[in-house]
Amino acid sequence: MKNLFVTPQIPFMGSENALPLEQADAVLFGALHGTPYLNIANEPFASAPDAMRVSLEDDARWLDHWDYDLDGPLMGDKGFKLADAGNLKTTWEDGPGNRAKIKEATSLILSSDAVPIMIGGDDSVPIPFIEALAPKGPLTLIQVDAHIDWRDERRGEPLGYSSTMRRASEMDHVERIIQVGMRGLGSARREEVEIARAWGAEIITARKLHADGLGAVMQHVPAGANCMITFDCDALDAGIMPAVMAPTPGGLSYYQAIDLVAAVVQKANLVGFDMIEFVPERDTNGTATLTAARIVANVIGCLARG
Repeated sequence: MKNLFVTPQIPFMGSENALPLEQADAVLFGALHGTPYLNIANEPFASAPDAMRVSLEDDARWLDHWDYDLDGPLMGDKGFKLADAGNLKTTWEDGPGNRAKIKEATSLILSSDAVPIMIGGDDSVPIPFIEALAPKGPLTLIQVDAHIDWRDERRGEPLGYSSTMRRASEMDHVERIIQVGMRGLGSARREEVEIARAWGAEIITARKLHADGLGAVMQHVPAGANCMITFDCDALDAGIMPAVMAPTPGGLSYYQAIDLVAAVVQKANLVGFDMIEFVPERDTNGTATLTAARIVANVIGCLARG
């Protein structure tokens, strides 16, 4: 495990970076790079995990204080243990090597019976992450995103960030795909929308979520199902999340995001979570970084109560 990761200088809030995997209930790690497109750099996302760690450094000193998002201290009262493994030793141009590292790390965490929590990286890093969750199948995959990501290929690359859900749909252990927050213009054409719907993907637009509430999503989540959430930061409204490559008005609010996570944990089994597509250099005052990090903290808090 040590050969895969660089130990973080600041572990994520509430975690222990020296905690053995077998003692952890959840393990967080950074996946800085995925599969690049030709002439499109994936470096802007690489500092996201460390930026989120730094944003919660002060809050980590107050773990015994009341967290009103969770109605109690972050880590709960059941002895929940979070480990921070650090950042994978990925490089921007090595798509095959990056995918192999992500899959290996996720598999190691699962073998210790812990929940993997991955911070990317662009929207190609979930592909090997989802692959590694095969032992948790049949899997209900919940994508929170402004875009559906059903392209078969883009720029000749089938494993890039526009193809994540298309590749997931081809995995035998993925039983159900629920997509939440779609709006605006993305890489999907009529063809991709029709293929997604024909496969059986449930597409809940941001407009529908705003109109009908979380019930529009949760009606599609079977009780007791094994679920994985992949959370693209551009799912959030641009007013609170400008630090993405494609900020779009009309997205989810902070409370819609954390309430969705809480609802999934209460109804089903959250067996994996990733947060992707955060661009720290586009956060001018630090509030977007804190918003993203707090959503991850809520995931941890919900797991601690699960």
